[in-house]
Amino acid sequence: MDALVTTIYPLDPLSLTEISRAVAILKAEKDLAETVRFPIIRLEEPGKEALAAYRAGHGLPRLAFLLSLDLVTGEAYESLVDLSDGMVTAHERLPLDEMPYGQPPIMLCEFEAVEAIVKNDPRWIAAVKKRGITDEDIPLIQIDPFSSGYFGRDFERGKRIVRAVSYWRGDERDNGYAHPIEGVVAVVDLTLNQVTDLVDDEKIIPVPKKKRNYGRETFPVTRPDLKPLNIVQPEGPSFTVDGWKVEWQGWSFRVGFTSREGLVLHELSVKEGEKIRPVIFRASVTEMVVPYADPTANHYWKSAFDAGEYGLGRLANCLELGCDCLGHIHYFDVPAADDFGQPFVMKNAICMHEEDYGILWKHYEFRNGIFEVRRSRRLVISFFATVGNYDYGFYWYLYQDGTIQLEAKLTGIIQTAAVASGETYRWGGMVDDNLGGPTHQHFFNARLHMDIDGGGNTVTEHEFVPRPWGEDNPYGNVFDTTAKVLKRELDSPNIANGETGRYWKVQNPNLKNSVGKAPGYKMVVMPSPVMLAQEGSTVAQRGGFAKKHIWVTAYDPKEKYGSGDYPNVHAGGDGLPKYVQQNRNIENADLVLWHSFGHTHVCKPEDFPIMPVEYAGFTLKPNGFFASNISMDLPPEKNGHSVDNRENCCGAELAETKTSGCCHS
Repeated sequence: MDALVTTIYPLDPLSLTEISRAVAILKAEKDLAETVRFPIIRLEEPGKEALAAYRAGHGLPRLAFLLSLDLVTGEAYESLVDLSDGMVTAHERLPLDEMPYGQPPIMLCEFEAVEAIVKNDPRWIAAVKKRGITDEDIPLIQIDPFSSGYFGRDFERGKRIVRAVSYWRGDERDNGYAHPIEGVVAVVDLTLNQVTDLVDDEKIIPVPKKKRNYGRETFPVTRPDLKPLNIVQPEGPSFTVDGWKVEWQGWSFRVGFTSREGLVLHELSVKEGEKIRPVIFRASVTEMVVPYADPTANHYWKSAFDAGEYGLGRLANCLELGCDCLGHIHYFDVPAADDFGQPFVMKNAICMHEEDYGILWKHYEFRNGIFEVRRSRRLVISFFATVGNYDYGFYWYLYQDGTIQLEAKLTGIIQTAAVASGETYRWGGMVDDNLGGPTHQHFFNARLHMDIDGGGNTVTEHEFVPRPWGEDNPYGNVFDTTAKVLKRELDSPNIANGETGRYWKVQNPNLKNSVGKAPGYKMVVMPSPVMLAQEGSTVAQRGGFAKKHIWVTAYDPKEKYGSGDYPNVHAGGDGLPKYVQQNRNIENADLVLWHSFGHTHVCKPEDFPIMPVEYAGFTLKPNGFFASNISMDLPPEKNGHSVDNRENCCGAELAETKTSGCCHS
């Protein structure tokens, strides 16, 4: 399995043995208490220069990064362990008790403790009983610990807290989100293990009791007319896998994985002729935030930073063959560590397969009888993470023409609000009787450490503008494309503009392509909102990366995440808005392109009990990178399993009238 790969490349995830050894070295050298847990254990990745030296034959230390947290004292340390020398090379205490605060991500062991803490609090018991909850109901109540946000209150400053909301359930299989207990919010201090604040709204709203379940037993009668659709590759897949390295249709890359980001792509290169050409050194989703637009007690503080406050990688699903992934699948099992620092294998955490994607190129030329069509095939590398009520899929696609795409798939269960009979829900949409869904936004941030043809890269910004009437535009039909070089970091933050077609190109100005221009890739931004929370609001200060679609920074190994290192209970001001204030040179430099994108969700009945997938993402397309269409050499193969369904009903009659098709050799 991939988790047991023994040949180590410098970018490969820490192995099970390395995780165990790193924890043992740190515990022994720093005499860690038994109450210490490990929210993060990952490889400390080498940069471009270190890897270049490694390829030239120089040694490279294997470093493990460990974030340790003492559950009793609340103290946290960042440590580096040199696995080559077997020693701790750095061990620094985080100043979590100082402005702007911040906390390590919330761990699963803490989630499990919150339910008992809340249910044993007499104030919480009294509050839910006001809403018709009985002693018999309490054991089945679902408690959702939720990252708390930050509003400058005493119980937030430098504290490790979560806010907890509650849902009635009639039985363990009941969908609790159909039965929110409105107006009751417990603040739990995870260091003190107690409720330190309780909101008990004066307005009492009855708990909705209508069942809206989704387990398969709820729908015993399923559609009888759905026929099998099989994906068949009788000769196997077109990709090859060597440990964590993948090659497919001229593409090569290495698979990585971290507890915060989940799936990472390293050293993504594409082959043109006999030349291997770098495109992206490292690509990942570093953060996401989900701010809610309901100002009431249960919802105003909700703004989960699902990567930085929980860890997308830690919450990755074990993917199921034939359900999550169809066809001839290669799964990557990922070595990981639990809260205690114990290594384990995340089975089937990453799915990779090929899939048909319609027409890649086609021309039907009646003049000379050349009729050519080629189908597009793409390589899919994906994982899914479940963060409380929502499920998120992250799909990287590589295409045969050199295109790169990231697609985020949003599904799962919406947050809900109880609505009194006869009232309408002001802050979103009604999804059922007495049940509303708060309007909210989902924002993702992708970090692309670019490497177009190696060396320095430059980002240019472009727009389409109509040319004024004149001698050079006598018919009024001419329009121009503007070009602006982003020279320094503060030149870069901007939003997409569909009216002007604003787009960005990443180019290598040190080289010339076949037509004398700099080779590059174009960032195609999909229709995407920006954060609508007011400037000065805490969520806007903490999630400032979502205020712009595009940011460009000079590469700094310390600047890994769009929201900063520790957004949990953080006062704000970190991440991309802070990085760009340095205003470093980004022209012909080692640069990082950051893209924030997302979805604004106004809830509707069709979103419940499980919402169908919504999509968000972006595309990187070669723009002057290749000398021509590199997919021209694809074979003109016709799919032998395709059938004309009319033959099943019309038989010989259709066969007599059938003419030759368009897939001519």
